[in-house]
Amino acid sequence: MTDPISDYLTRLRNAIKANHRIVEIPSSKIKKEITRVLFEKGYILNYKFEEVENHQGIIKIALKYNPVTKSPAIKKLMRISTPGLRKYTGTSDIPRVINGLGVAVLTTSKGVMTDKEARKENVGGEILCYVY
Repeated sequence: MTDPISDYLTRLRNAIKANHRIVEIPSSKIKKEITRVLFEKGYILNYKFEEVENHQGIIKIALKYNPVTKSPAIKKLMRISTPGLRKYTGTSDIPRVINGLGVAVLTTSKGVMTDKEARKENVGGEILCYVY
């Protein structure tokens, strides 16, 4: 697999379109951090890391839906920086997703964080994805 983050986002997208409650994704450190950010921002209901014999492990994510309308909390997941074309941004050029309603997930020298946290910490980095 050449792009595990893109695979992670695609599995989430497919599970949301199929109205699944739980999705299982192969684990890595960056995927765990992206999952943590999504949970902190309220896009997913819960998550759990399970270790298996192959030492890779699995991330189990409980997706969040509106109880009345049954619409998902995540409307769109867009991969921005790909292995073929990396997108880096400085602290002054960090994008705002839907004028601040969405979240841009960045990987910086201080870890994986949202665009708002990166502006507050005054760091730039690689833009991984947009979530809204």
